[in-house]
Amino acid sequence: MTSPWEQLTLTSFSPQQWRGTSYLYRLVGLLHSWRNGSYLMEWDQLIGTALIAVIVSLSPFVSTALVGVLLLAIGLYWFLLTLSDAAKPTITPIHILVLLYWGIVTIATAFSPVRVAALEGWRNTTLFLLLFALASRIFRNRRLSDFLCLVFLLVALVVSAYGVYQSIHGAPPLATWSDPTSPTAKNIRVYSYLNNPNLLAGYTLPALAMSIAACFSWQRPVTKILAILMTVIHSICLYFTDSRGGWIGFVVLSSTFIVLLYSAYSSLLPSFWRSWLIPLVFGILATVLVLGFLFVEPLRGRISSIFVGRGDSSNNFRINVWSSVLLMIKDRPLLGIGPGHGTFNKIYPLYMQPRFSALGAYSIYLETTVELGIVGLVSFLWLVLVTFWAGFRQIVARGNFWLMGALAGLAGILAQGIFDTVWYRPEIHVIWWLLVALVAGNYPQLNASSPSPYPVDHHDV
Repeated sequence: MTSPWEQLTLTSFSPQQWRGTSYLYRLVGLLHSWRNGSYLMEWDQLIGTALIAVIVSLSPFVSTALVGVLLLAIGLYWFLLTLSDAAKPTITPIHILVLLYWGIVTIATAFSPVRVAALEGWRNTTLFLLLFALASRIFRNRRLSDFLCLVFLLVALVVSAYGVYQSIHGAPPLATWSDPTSPTAKNIRVYSYLNNPNLLAGYTLPALAMSIAACFSWQRPVTKILAILMTVIHSICLYFTDSRGGWIGFVVLSSTFIVLLYSAYSSLLPSFWRSWLIPLVFGILATVLVLGFLFVEPLRGRISSIFVGRGDSSNNFRINVWSSVLLMIKDRPLLGIGPGHGTFNKIYPLYMQPRFSALGAYSIYLETTVELGIVGLVSFLWLVLVTFWAGFRQIVARGNFWLMGALAGLAGILAQGIFDTVWYRPEIHVIWWLLVALVAGNYPQLNASSPSPYPVDHHDV
């Protein structure tokens, strides 16, 4: 008999049972005979890896339209793979929750008061979920998974390095990102190639998490030095974004990685360190944060502005937007107004307070609720819960530094998303679904064999 927690996290989920009752799943393999005679499909995994590597490499530097074209190519390729698959693809609880989330997005689109605009949002969401579907297949191959992690880290290094360059040589402001009357108004806020410091912070968070994972995972001296260098550069770049949400994400990211690392390897520690390591580490981190607050003026100013409420113009702006968004949710609580940036732009002006126009809800949780309703928010949070639980189980069973980085990166993005909606931007959304796919790609390994008593992750570049 399964416990309520196992039912909630779909731990006892049986893919065979779902396959037997799903009409959709029966479409898999329809083009199998064609695939047998195709020379190109002999390289199916490498082609999929190349497509993902291209979008990871280009998304921080190119237009949203080009990212959309690449996502479309990835989606079509996934359909081709699925319809020609000889073996039935692996289905995990994460896949089921992604499919549920997509279903709710579809229903919300059908009932949207601005259906044409919602269709565009539905299309964009579908493309990102198809990216997840293809990536979760590729990430089952250890070497290809490592390669894609390396591609992301190298691209992110270029982005963050340019941010550090801007912190040294100056970066002209592209928008009014801070209160001009604030003592921190003259702070340099770097934005690198992303043209927005908050967006850069959101992109840097998963890059930092995966760089920390590389510090543990890469064993050769040269690669380990590279990983440490990446971690330092990402940390510096994140600091100079001056993004309060990014800094909150950094605290959550660091805490998550520490807890996961301890959970995987605490059994190897002496009894004293098993009891006191976590309190000591968090005590040191808290001391560093307090000292930084006391002696680093820009840091103190930005952190203090979080607690002044409407006394900071950025806070005041968000509070007014949130008030209007809550009214929108109140009028359409179940399924929301429909997905996408376009739907929000059409409905929000009917509720907004004068002089407080906005492009989003400035919180991914409020944005999800206003677009997809309470049903959509619950499905999204359920997906997050199942993803974290699946990753945590794998980490405890075998120890996997890349999964630690993935979960820490997801946690950092979710924390920043409390006060910002850069999560919806393609530069971050691509990485978000790739990290979820990384967890899903490792899920089948949970039952591959009995776990080792000494979790080890010794793979290298």
